[in-house]
Amino acid sequence: QVQLVESGGGLVQAGGSLRLSCAASGRTFSSYAMGWFRQAPGKEREFVATIIRSTSSTYYADSVKGRFAISRDNAKNTVYLQMNSLKPEDTAVYYCAADRFVTIPTMKNPAYFASWGQGTQVTVSS
Repeated sequence: QVQLVESGGGLVQAGGSLRLSCAASGRTFSSYAMGWFRQAPGKEREFVATIIRSTSSTYYADSVKGRFAISRDNAKNTVYLQMNSLKPEDTAVYYCAADRFVTIPTMKNPAYFASWGQGTQVTVSS
């Protein structure tokens, strides 16, 4: 497993932007699929975006497609989530997740990710 630490959350007005970062420990970062999930109060944790380790292919929830972008820098052991055109409904705690064995059929299910960060709060005001 890897240790994950998120940063970059905060309060932003609707239409604004934030960039979340997730720094990972360990020397095998490039072998991990990385995901971003979010959880709003009273709701289940939901898939936001994933970047697959082998091809760096990216996948997004329909609710964020075209507004969010996930990327990774293997030299820095870091994955990013650029969030643009933020909406009040994007308000949630955002979690970074990692797993070596996640595949396309399982990448949207948080139960398949073994390592998690502590989360960072994103609040979008209207």
